[in-house]
Amino acid sequence: MIVLALIGAKALYLLFAWLLSAAIASWLSDYKGYGERVGLTFGLLLSVVGLLIVLLVLPGRPNSRWGRGWLPRRRGQGPTTRAQ
Repeated sequence: MIVLALIGAKALYLLFAWLLSAAIASWLSDYKGYGERVGLTFGLLLSVVGLLIVLLVLPGRPNSRWGRGWLPRRRGQGPTTRAQ
């Protein structure tokens, strides 16, 4: 009976890792400009390896949020648009 309980706990942890990697890959691919379906496909079919592919192999598209950085710019930093 204890052996079945240990297998069940490991299966639950693997299920959580599979679902979490699919969700993170989906968010990352949307952030890189490919849409959520690409990352969801990689994450569901390849699990953690798919997450690494989306993170490391897929480049960000030119007009995506990936190219602008993780944090938005603060006011007063960067080039000014006012005439001085």
